Amino acid sequence: MPAVDSPGSPGCDFERLGPLLRGRMAPGRAPARMTHWSLAAVLVVAAAGLGAAPSADTVERWAPERIASEKFESHAAFDPLTGDLYFVRSEADFRGWRILRSRCETGGWSTPMDAAFAGDGVEADPWFTPDGRSLWFISTRSTDGHSRTDLDIWRVDRDADGRWGRPVRLPEPINSPGQEWYPRLAADGWLYFGSNRPGGLGKTDIWRARQDAGGAWRIENAGPAVNGPGDEYEAQPLPDGRSLVVMAGDGLYESRLGDTGWSPRRKLPDAINLNGSEIGVLASPSGRTLMFSRDLKAGDSGEFFVWHREGTEDWPPACPRRP
Repeated sequence: MPAVDSPGSPGCDFERLGPLLRGRMAPGRAPARMTHWSLAAVLVVAAAGLGAAPSADTVERWAPERIASEKFESHAAFDPLTGDLYFVRSEADFRGWRILRSRCETGGWSTPMDAAFAGDGVEADPWFTPDGRSLWFISTRSTDGHSRTDLDIWRVDRDADGRWGRPVRLPEPINSPGQEWYPRLAADGWLYFGSNRPGGLGKTDIWRARQDAGGAWRIENAGPAVNGPGDEYEAQPLPDGRSLVVMAGDGLYESRLGDTGWSPRRKLPDAINLNGSEIGVLASPSGRTLMFSRDLKAGDSGEFFVWHREGTEDWPPACPRRP
C-alpha cells in the first residue's frame, strides 16, 4: 500500500485519495472518471427528487483572494473564537499537506501562514470543537525524536489566554500502526475517524471511539450501514447529531441516526458528487450548509465549494466582516 512519504518530504496518502487521483497519478488503478469540467462545475443548480434523500439546492464555488490558488485547498475549519480560517494546502497533485491559517482583515483574508502548532511531516484534517478550545488533526510529525511514516490523530488545546499548547498524540487504540485520518467528534461524544487498520468490513473503514468514566478509550467499527466492502475514509457528524456525511471510494453519502443506529447510507445528489473528487466536508453551525473541496483540474486544482442544502444562510463567514 503506497502510503505517506517520510516526514518532511512531499507526502500523499494514496490509499485515501485513490478516487481523487484516478486518471492523474495512479496507473493501474480504476479508469479515469474526471475530465475538464465547464463552467457548470462552478455553479450548479439541481432539483430534488430522491425521496428521503437530501435535496440539492445550490452549489457554488467559494474562492476568496489569497485562499484560492493554483495549489490544492481542502479541509476548511473556522475558529469559533477568532474567526480565523484554518485549511489544508498541498501541491496540485495533493502531495505535501500542510495546515495553514488565514486571518480576516480589513482587506479580506490574509496571506495564509503555517499554523502556530505546526510540526514536521505531513499534517491535515483540522477540526475545531464547538467551543474553540481544542483542535483535532492528523500528522506524521516525529515523536520522541523518532520520525514517523503513518498518519496519527493529534489534538492541541488552548490555554486560558487563548494560546495553543503542545499537541498531544492520541493513545492506542485510537491510533494504530496503520493510517488514521479525519477525526471528528459527534454531539453525543463519539469520536469518528477513518482508518485502514485490520478488522474492518472493507478495505478502509469508518471507526468510532469514546472515553469511559475512567478516561480509557474504547473503539468499535461504525457498522455495515456506514461501511461497505470497499473504502470509506471520512465521516462528518452534523451538528444535529442525527446525520453523518461519509466520504467513500465512489463519492459522498449521508446516513441518518434512528432508534436502532445509523440507517443505510444514501448517496448525495449528483450536484454534489459531480466528478468523484469531493472531499473534506465541513458543516455550518446550523447544519444547513456544507463546504467541501473538489478537484477542478485544468490549472485550478482543488477548490472550495459550498452547498446550501436547505436555503441560503450567511455562511461561510464574510470577510471583511459585514457591519
